[in-house]
Amino acid sequence: MEITYHPITVHKKVPLTISRGTNTQSTNLFIQITADNITGYGEATPFSIGDQTQTTETITHSLDQIIEGISFYHPLDRQIIEESLDQIAPCSAARAAIDVALWDWLGKKVGLPLWQLWGLDCQRIGPTAVTIGINSPDGACDRIRRWHTDYPDLRSIKIKLGSPAGIDADQAMFSALETEFRPHDKISIDANGGWTLDDAKTMATWLADRNVTYLEQPLPVSANHHLAALKHHSPLPIFIDESCFTSRDIMPLAQHIDGINIKLMKSGGLTEARRMIHTARACGLGVMFGCYSDSALSNTALAQLSPLANHLDLDSHLNLKDDPFIGAQLELGRLIPSEKIGLGVEYLSP
Repeated sequence: MEITYHPITVHKKVPLTISRGTNTQSTNLFIQITADNITGYGEATPFSIGDQTQTTETITHSLDQIIEGISFYHPLDRQIIEESLDQIAPCSAARAAIDVALWDWLGKKVGLPLWQLWGLDCQRIGPTAVTIGINSPDGACDRIRRWHTDYPDLRSIKIKLGSPAGIDADQAMFSALETEFRPHDKISIDANGGWTLDDAKTMATWLADRNVTYLEQPLPVSANHHLAALKHHSPLPIFIDESCFTSRDIMPLAQHIDGINIKLMKSGGLTEARRMIHTARACGLGVMFGCYSDSALSNTALAQLSPLANHLDLDSHLNLKDDPFIGAQLELGRLIPSEKIGLGVEYLSP
């Protein structure tokens, strides 16, 4: 099989600020795998979580190693390809791009969309959240109004808290946003590890009184040992994101949490994402899907598995000025993949 890639820089319509900083653009890598006159698409998106930083350069190096190590196989040789990838040990974003491209290729080979290949029911897909980054109270209100204007059917809002200015700033921003919520809006909170245990306890109680659905990554990864104490105290379900990359991370924390956030770039692709879903379910945990600065390609890929998720946050492509892909479409606030074969993604080549 032939594996090629090239960089694509995408720019945000509105900069996104979380507890770790502000992002305005991303240089992602677009991967193509071709065999039997069929081409599968994949994407690798840089991201940074503490000491887990995967830059465009890091991903490029991993992709070069992967191409050298697996190009002589056929896309149907999935078992030996998986074993080879385990030996190469590429960064997870590079592996995700290869894995998604192989699944896209297979769907096109058999003539089915992936959700149908896996026997899933798209009617079970829930609303995808759109994200309000850390901002001033007025700035946050302006952002939610813009979301409501651009996508009036949206029904789920994720609010980034964990402000470096402290929980007083978090509460002020949330209180301002309450005036903008609509009766049917589902509200969730993501602190991106920006709280101490004491602050997380305070905020969990405060937010539970304001009809929040769940808390995502309230504590930093270095404070995983405090999750048990927080779960015991919190009236809200606790989902982890930065603390969970693959299925191997689930079992040690399962009894101290209520759910996990799966992202393609952390997991290493759809293959591991499916494994994580089944592991989480076996542990009695909820499942949510998230994204980084992913285009419609990666979000459409995860949308193929969305019937299996409780909560969805696949909105990054909605905030791009120059997304080079067309894929799953919003229908009443739900990101629904099409009946086109494979991922059902169209590349708008420059």
